[in-house]
Amino acid sequence: MAREPSVSDGDRDVGSKTRPAEQTAQTTGLLGRRSYMKLAGATTAAAAMFATGSGADEDDYEVIEASGQTINVDNETFENKLIDVSNGNAITVSVGDNATIRNVGVSGLYQGDGFIFSIGGGGEVEFDNVYLGDGANKTGGDHAHGPGAVFYHRNASADVTFRRMNVQGYPNNGFYCSNSANGGAITWIDCYGKNNGVSTFRAASGEDSLHNCVAYNDDTDYSTDYGSWGGYTEDSGRPLWVHSPGGVVAEDCHFAAGSYPSAVLTHDGANATLDGGAISGGTSGAVDTSSAGSDPDLSVPDGVPTSPEEAVTGNRDGGSGGDEVEDDDDAGDEELPNVIAFDGDGTVETTSYEFVVSEAVEPSEDDDATIDDAADVDGSRAEGAVVDALDAWRFEGEIERLSVDGDATVRVNNTEVDPDEFDDVLEHTLLFEGEDSEVTRYEFEVDGDVEPSSYDGATIDDAGEVDGSLAHGVVADWKEAFRFNGDLEQLTLDGPATVSLDDDEIDPADYGEEYPHTLEVEGEGEPTSFEVTVDGSIELESSAAEDDETTTVSGSTVQSSVTDDTVTVEFSGALTDVTIIDGDATVCLDDDVIDPDEYGDHELLPHALVIDGTEDDDSSEYTFTASGAVVESTYQDATIDDDDVIEEQSVTGDVDGHFDAYWFDGDIEDFTLVGNAAVDIQYNVREQ
Repeated sequence: MAREPSVSDGDRDVGSKTRPAEQTAQTTGLLGRRSYMKLAGATTAAAAMFATGSGADEDDYEVIEASGQTINVDNETFENKLIDVSNGNAITVSVGDNATIRNVGVSGLYQGDGFIFSIGGGGEVEFDNVYLGDGANKTGGDHAHGPGAVFYHRNASADVTFRRMNVQGYPNNGFYCSNSANGGAITWIDCYGKNNGVSTFRAASGEDSLHNCVAYNDDTDYSTDYGSWGGYTEDSGRPLWVHSPGGVVAEDCHFAAGSYPSAVLTHDGANATLDGGAISGGTSGAVDTSSAGSDPDLSVPDGVPTSPEEAVTGNRDGGSGGDEVEDDDDAGDEELPNVIAFDGDGTVETTSYEFVVSEAVEPSEDDDATIDDAADVDGSRAEGAVVDALDAWRFEGEIERLSVDGDATVRVNNTEVDPDEFDDVLEHTLLFEGEDSEVTRYEFEVDGDVEPSSYDGATIDDAGEVDGSLAHGVVADWKEAFRFNGDLEQLTLDGPATVSLDDDEIDPADYGEEYPHTLEVEGEGEPTSFEVTVDGSIELESSAAEDDETTTVSGSTVQSSVTDDTVTVEFSGALTDVTIIDGDATVCLDDDVIDPDEYGDHELLPHALVIDGTEDDDSSEYTFTASGAVVESTYQDATIDDDDVIEEQSVTGDVDGHFDAYWFDGDIEDFTLVGNAAVDIQYNVREQ
C-alpha cells in the first residue's frame, strides 16, 4: 500500500518563517547595483540584499546567510549565490515567471521548515548547476516529513527544466513536482538524487520527462555526516514516483530502491516508461521496463556539481571520479540545446541577418559551419552575414526577434522557418549609464516599438516600465538599455546619468521638452487645498503662484490651494499622487480630466515612519518594505529628497544631517539601516 503524500497536492504552506524587522541584523554593506529595485513587492531580508561577495577561482559569487527570509526571483536570473544554512535558519527562494536559477550552492545541513526552492510562476523556468547535497533534518518545523528541496505549486504553469542538479538527504522529497498534473511540464536533465525521503523525482504530467538522471537510496549515516535526522529513516524514499495522469518517460536513467520495495512506482492509475538505462529494486504499478537493464550505474552524471563551491563558481568537475569535462570546441555546443542556421550555400549575394533570443547564444560549428570573425554577439542578440557559406549558432530559450535581408535559408533545429513569422529586430539602442553618486530618473517616448534590452552589459530591470511607446525608470551604479524602432521623440533626465543613442552620447535637451507633462487644478468657487507628487522633476508654470504664500515646492511635491482660479504645474516622470486635502477641484493631466483617487491619497495613510539623521555627523542609508501603500511625507517638517526612491511598497534613501518621513499603511515588513540615525515608527498618528 502506497504511503500517503507528504504534502497534499492542494499545497500546504511551504514558505519559511519571516522574521520581523526589528530582528533583522544590522549590516555594514551598502546597496549594490539594483538590490533595492528587487525589493518591490517582495519580503526580502537584509542578508540577501547586502551579502558580501567572496572571491572564487574564476567568478565572483555572493554569500547569502539564511535568516528566515524569502528571496523572490521573477523575470530575472538568480546566479552565483552560495546560500549558507549552517546557522540553522530557514530560507525560501520563491521562483516566479520566466526565472533562471544558475550556479547556486546550499551549504550546510538545512534545519528550516518548508522547501528551499518554491516554484509558483509560469513561462520558461530553468535551474542549472545547483547543489543541495548537504542534506536536511526535521528540527525546524512540525510537519511529519520535515523540509524538502524543490516544490512546484498547484497554481504554477511553468515549463521547468532542471539541469545538473545534486539533491541529497531531504526528508520531504527532492523534487516535489507532481502538481504538473494541473499545468506546466517538468524536464530533468543530468540530475542526481540520493537518500531523499518520500521521493527524489516526483512527476505526473505526460509532458514530464527525465534524461540521464540517477536516484537511489542506501544506508548512508546522515547522523554522522549531516546531523540528526530526528528519527526519520532516510533510505526508504522512492527514486521515481509518478502520479496521475502519468505518461512520464525516463530516458537513459538509473534507479535503485535501497530498502524501499520499489525503485519506480505509479499512483492512481498513472503509467511510466523506462527507455534505456537500468533499474534495481523492482517497480509498482504500470511501469514499462522492457528496454531497461538491471545493473544501474549510480555514479554522479558528468557536469553535476559535487560541492556548494563547485556550483557557485560554475566549475563543473562532475562525475564520481572527479574528472573535468573536456574543454574542447564542442563543449560550448553541448551547453545550449538549440541550433539556428543561416544557409547561404550557392548564393551569390550577401544575406545579412540579426536575431534576439530569450536566453544565451553563441557561435557554433553545427552543420559544418565555420565561425565567422565578423559575426557579433551582444548578450542575447547576434548578427552576421553569409554569402555562399553557412553560419550556425547555438542558443537557449526562444527566438524573440529575427530579421533577414537576402536569400539564405533559415533553419531552427533542422526545420526551415519563415523569417516573416518573427518580429523584426528593433534597429536602435538607447543606453542609460548611471552613477553611484545618486539616482537618475529617466523617461522617453518613441514613435515605434520599444522593449528592454541587455545591450552593452545592461540588465533588464522589473522596476522599469514600458507602456506602448513610452518608457521610464531609474538608474544608479548600473546600466539600463532599450531597443526601439522609429524616432526618439521625447527624452527627459533627472540626475547625472549619461544617455547614448546607437553608441553616440546625446543631450536630452535636444529631444522634446524638459517638462513634457502638465497638470492643472481648477477651483470650483470654494477654497480647496491640494498636494501633487511626481517621481521626476516638477515646477509651477505661473511665477505668480510660486510667490503665493499658500504655495510651496519641495523636491518633487507641490502644495497649493485654489478657489475660482487654476494652478498649473509642469513635470517630468510619472504622476504618483494627487491629494485633494479639502474642498473640490477639477484636475486635468495633459488636458484629460482625471480622478485624483486613482493616484493615491496619502493623507489618509494612518502610520508614520521617521528616520532622523540630525544628531549624527555621518550619512545613514536605509531600506524598508511596507505591507501596504507608502509615500514620502513632510510630516514633522521633514524634507522631500529627490534621491530617495519609492518602488511600489519598498523605499531606499539616506539621511545626512536631516530627517526623512513617510506615511504608510499596514506593517513594516523589512527594515535595514546602515548608520546611526534614529528610527521612529508611529502607528495611527491621525487618531492621536
